[in-house]
Amino acid sequence: MNCLKNKIFEIVSEEASELGTRAFVIGGFVRDSLLGRKSKDIDIVVEGSGIALAERVASRLRVNLSVFKNFGTAMLRYRDIEVEFVGARRESYRSNSRKPIVEDGTLEDDQLRRDFTINALALSLQKENFGELVDPFNGVDDLKAGIIRTPLNPDTTYSDDPLRMIRAVRFATQLSFSIVPESLESIKRNRNRLSILSGERIADELNKIVSSPKPSIGFYLLDNTGLLELIIPSLSKLKGVESVEGKMHKDNFSHTLQVLDNIASVSDNLWLRWAAIFHDIGKPVTKSYDPEVGWTFHGHEFVGSKMVPKIFGELKLPLNEKMKYVQKLVLLHLRPIALVQEEVTDSAIRRLLFDAGDDIDDLMTLCEADITSANEYKVNRHKSNFALVRRKLLEVEEKDAVRNFKNPITGEFVMEYFNIPPSRVVGEIKEYIKNAILDGVIGNNFEEARELMIAKAKELGL
Repeated sequence: MNCLKNKIFEIVSEEASELGTRAFVIGGFVRDSLLGRKSKDIDIVVEGSGIALAERVASRLRVNLSVFKNFGTAMLRYRDIEVEFVGARRESYRSNSRKPIVEDGTLEDDQLRRDFTINALALSLQKENFGELVDPFNGVDDLKAGIIRTPLNPDTTYSDDPLRMIRAVRFATQLSFSIVPESLESIKRNRNRLSILSGERIADELNKIVSSPKPSIGFYLLDNTGLLELIIPSLSKLKGVESVEGKMHKDNFSHTLQVLDNIASVSDNLWLRWAAIFHDIGKPVTKSYDPEVGWTFHGHEFVGSKMVPKIFGELKLPLNEKMKYVQKLVLLHLRPIALVQEEVTDSAIRRLLFDAGDDIDDLMTLCEADITSANEYKVNRHKSNFALVRRKLLEVEEKDAVRNFKNPITGEFVMEYFNIPPSRVVGEIKEYIKNAILDGVIGNNFEEARELMIAKAKELGL
């Protein structure tokens, strides 16, 4: 890999010299190299035309080039390395837009427009000082100290482009860095500038936070800076503990973030992580106090699942199968817990398999992550019971094959067999057979289902 990168850098250096311009590696690649993190994305900033240099480099490497003239950028892929070229820029902003007025500039101008000192680091590709670090804002010191700091006054940086406030949280989360106090205070002051951002840009940063090794870091930062209540107000409403007659409920916000971290420790599935974030989202709406039993959240899984499409729409997350997956897990997340608390019957397992389908394993992972009690005995007991449920799931699935269950008797078959038109009774017969299979009254096969269909039809007067 290093040989490939060195080859690219040498060719860029030679072609920049031929063009009479200067080129530098800048940003994330330099930062990650100094941190010892792998990076396959390389950004080259050019004091001149980035496209002109990219064309020459692509020709030397014998690869295709994608040119984006409107943005003055070009991108090539060499093996599994992506290289983007852009001309050095000077930027100025208007108060009602995050889109800057752009002019040609120098490396220094380009570094001044960067969001954080650790992303303003550059490596020279000039022959006379090849590989020399250009670090005008002491970004290396900030890397060593593990801090996120802006090159300019943070009010200027965040007001100019408010997406940088969420990016600060994202980098702090990904790198386990701290945001310097003056930057945190600036984010709080400028948080209402989020209103000029597109939802898609915010969603992209949120997904990177959610995909981090310990995403709770980011959500606590979003909360502490006042960004969370603007981005996901329904999640912010989970905060707080109420007490009546000495009875308290747990803080559902911190519980949710613990569940999220539990999931992150065992799965990279982004949408399973979002399901963890939203699994208790219906609790504030359903919260009630009963003097006999204390605090209750009856039906929060149903209410929460109904909230998911609206939240996805607001966040500009995809309104497709990913959303339906999250919605299903939110709706079903109490079902395995209920099985743990009762006798695990084959019938209950069949119905769980029927409802969860291929998502049953992810559902079980979510439910196990939902165990956040400080009582070690309680946690171990629940985990032991979940292990029993998992064994029963395997046994029942192997025996009855009800995952992604399809009724052996279709509506078309019922209508053709009894020569009747579409009607309520057709659905009634199908539902009766489905329940008989899930309850273990008959096997999951056509022969037994057909016999039961005939018997039920006779009972209904067909």
